Amino acid sequence: MPSIAVASPVIAAEEAARPRLRLVPPSHEVEGQLPSREVRVLIASGHSLLRAGYRALLENAAGISVAAEAATVEQAVGLAHWTEADVVLLDASLTAEAIDSIRAISGLAGTSVIVLTGSEDADNAFAVLRAGASGFLVMDCDPDELVGAVHAVAGGEAALSPSVTRRLIARFAAQPDRREARDGLEELTPREREVMALAARGLSNDEIGESLAVSPATAKTHINRAMMKLRARDRAQLVAFAYESGLVASAPSEHGLN
Repeated sequence: MPSIAVASPVIAAEEAARPRLRLVPPSHEVEGQLPSREVRVLIASGHSLLRAGYRALLENAAGISVAAEAATVEQAVGLAHWTEADVVLLDASLTAEAIDSIRAISGLAGTSVIVLTGSEDADNAFAVLRAGASGFLVMDCDPDELVGAVHAVAGGEAALSPSVTRRLIARFAAQPDRREARDGLEELTPREREVMALAARGLSNDEIGESLAVSPATAKTHINRAMMKLRARDRAQLVAFAYESGLVASAPSEHGLN
């Protein structure tokens, strides 16, 4: 049976709501203030060398601690609950088993999932977002991008590698007539739809505000209202809904990533 390395658990009282962070921009720099306490990360990978590398990187990053390591996705589900991890870093081949594990982990209160994969395939990215993951990064991403993504998803935001975002946009832009019905979508105002489409393209609240000549706080309000109407658990699911409904394909091209 694969060994599990687990940090000494510290059972703490229920914590106050975590401060919100904005979407990680293409520069990989997290906007806004970092959380006042360390983000607890669970590393799940079947490769011991990769686990050691991720641990070394994250333990040297400000505001992050490694709560545990798991060698399989099954172990990750149990350890995510036991350690009360804020973020699960999941190095997984995107099998049905891994997708089920993402659903189970993302269903835990206060726990977000980042999937690391060697594939930039848009189908895989969309599948993990729909399963509840808050981040999808390719394994050759910059170390700073991974650290920024951990902080971002711990604050309730989405984190996608720029290359993955471009592939998602290209895929859905090639299907301009894709319009699958979704409960609540018709309740969105024109501005909420516009803001939702920009968020799906990877823009932060500041960038959305600048693009639409509104304040970042107003952009965030539109995002939150859209999430509430669509019953999205976080910004990542809102991004998935935007692609699925075709909002991204219909957005003005000047908002695309470079």
